[in-house]
Amino acid sequence: MVAQATEAGAAQPTEAGLQSPWMNSGERTTQPIGHYEFCQRYAHECNIVSKSDKPVTLTQELWSKVIEINNQVNTTIEARTDMDMWGKAEVWSYPTKYGDCEDYALLKRQMLQQAGVPINALLITVVRQPNGDGHAVLTMRSDRGDFVLDNLEPRVLIWNQTEYQYLKRQSARNTGVWVSIDDDRQILVGSIHE
Repeated sequence: MVAQATEAGAAQPTEAGLQSPWMNSGERTTQPIGHYEFCQRYAHECNIVSKSDKPVTLTQELWSKVIEINNQVNTTIEARTDMDMWGKAEVWSYPTKYGDCEDYALLKRQMLQQAGVPINALLITVVRQPNGDGHAVLTMRSDRGDFVLDNLEPRVLIWNQTEYQYLKRQSARNTGVWVSIDDDRQILVGSIHE
């Protein structure tokens, strides 16, 4: 499964590709410091335990809502660093006018949850950009694959169609637990060039 661009600039899920459309989660890992501090302020958001880790069914109606929310948040929130806003490197918060990557992801997660998407399908995910910088995105786990809602990309793409190295994300079973991601795409690329 890959995501294919449409006229509206959104990605449409289609069948194709050799890599799995779902990320392979690994072992429990460390919680990002910004998320830990966020959980101190919003404890009710960090102790949600899901009985199921089943992905959401991706209907055309849900796909339209995902595109709408991704676009709305990306165009209404102005990018600012935590240092600019808070005077420190890592503060996770709900943006009203300004925010950085994890703030975009938090707001998108909140809006999609309010639209009926179960929290176990909406996972904050930490990645490494091609330039080496850390970044956070929202991953939506669906029956068609794991889709990425990103403030740096207007399209919603399947995870393996991005250029990020995926490091870790929230557990689908517990919003306060983080798990590693086994992203072997770099290994595959490396083995081709050897």
